[in-house]
Amino acid sequence: MSRLGQLTETEWDVVVVGGGNAALCAAIEAAERGCRVVILEGAPETYRGGNSRHTRNFRCMHSGPLSVLTDSYGENEYFDDLIRVTKGQTDEGLARLAIRTSEECLPWMEAHGVRFQPSLSGTLSLSRTNAFFLGGGKALVNAYYITAEDLGVTIAYEAQVTHVEVSGGRFDAVQVEIGGERLRVRGKAVVLASGGFQSDIDWLARAWGESARNFLIRGTPYNRGVVLKDMLDQGAESVGDPTQCHAVAIDGRAPQYDGGIVTRLDCVPFSVVVNRDGQRFYDEGEDVWPKRYAIWGRLVAAQPDQVGYAIIDSRSIDLFMPSVYPPIEADTIEGLAEALGLPPAAVRETIDAFNAACREGPFTPTELDGLATEGLDPPKTNWARPIVEPPFYGYSLRPGVTFTYLGLKVDHEARVTGPEGRYHNIWAAGEIMAGSILGQGYLAGFGMTIGTVFGRLAGQGAAAHVAA
Repeated sequence: MSRLGQLTETEWDVVVVGGGNAALCAAIEAAERGCRVVILEGAPETYRGGNSRHTRNFRCMHSGPLSVLTDSYGENEYFDDLIRVTKGQTDEGLARLAIRTSEECLPWMEAHGVRFQPSLSGTLSLSRTNAFFLGGGKALVNAYYITAEDLGVTIAYEAQVTHVEVSGGRFDAVQVEIGGERLRVRGKAVVLASGGFQSDIDWLARAWGESARNFLIRGTPYNRGVVLKDMLDQGAESVGDPTQCHAVAIDGRAPQYDGGIVTRLDCVPFSVVVNRDGQRFYDEGEDVWPKRYAIWGRLVAAQPDQVGYAIIDSRSIDLFMPSVYPPIEADTIEGLAEALGLPPAAVRETIDAFNAACREGPFTPTELDGLATEGLDPPKTNWARPIVEPPFYGYSLRPGVTFTYLGLKVDHEARVTGPEGRYHNIWAAGEIMAGSILGQGYLAGFGMTIGTVFGRLAGQGAAAHVAA
């Protein structure tokens, strides 16, 4: 039987739509319970894994040292961190489920081929809260694909699902395009793990306005929201705001798509950040970077032309994880402004006002130090050192969207909710349902937590349905 013949002539126990972390966790769980599983990954094999390819770590609750994690990170502290970044816009039940379950997930991940390393230094020093993948997200994805293949999971690449057939609250099949052919793949249960809609720029523009056409998509170009839209059009209950997303400030020189985490800029806490007019617009030192980096994409998006510029001096150049692109460098503030295409006089005035507002005190780059400006609006509440030591360095900033929060509503079993209650045999996991927990903002490593927890729940639930 040909590969395409196998796909269409087999009634699969579990059809998994998507090929990233959540999809793989679901497929592995279902296969380990004896199910015949097929993964339909929309990307080519070399780009498999969705945004999981670009991840670096997994935020994990633990009551004591666990694997590479140090000390402890309890449920309430974890939840408080989430509440702070989401400003309370979360489903507490689902959030606490993700947090509590994360502790058992880390050993499960290790048992299925994922390897961890101690946390990195600088602004990503998270040895107590986040476990870093040895080899990054691509190594994690590769490990899971090997595990899935060893379990007999069938994988189809460049398989774009265009329609989920639902009748009477029950999934019957998916319609999928592979190599120019339109196929129908039947199954007893389906797990939808195909991500958000961020790579569809027209959809972003409808939600955000025309300014969204200036956004960069730092994640995969294959998450265009086709399955999400199809389910919503069929009456699936939605959750989340289409204008909310995981959007960070990335290097303005990054490509339109798939620049990944290496284009992220971690210099903001030690910078003065200005817009195209040379004016500051937000507190650069509001909180430690892992809890605040995800707000900067939206902040920059609200500025003229959706651009910003970070300016630092030589004392700070080694305090953060650098972008893949080298900074712009000059011996004077005016020279740096010219090189960045900014008005030199305005930038000089902004830097002078900032420097005058700085006060003496201990500077501690790895934690909140309370070294704040006085009489400046907006203030800088931590790490406020004068920008005085040449050479001076600058980066251009653009909004870099990772994934959108509009998604499918799910319950505590990852079952999708439809017009008449939850569907009989449809589950969702990962970014397609993350808006259930992330109403706004982001917490470093939490996307992988959501994907792992709900991917496993979806696979377990789908397998139990098949066995019933």
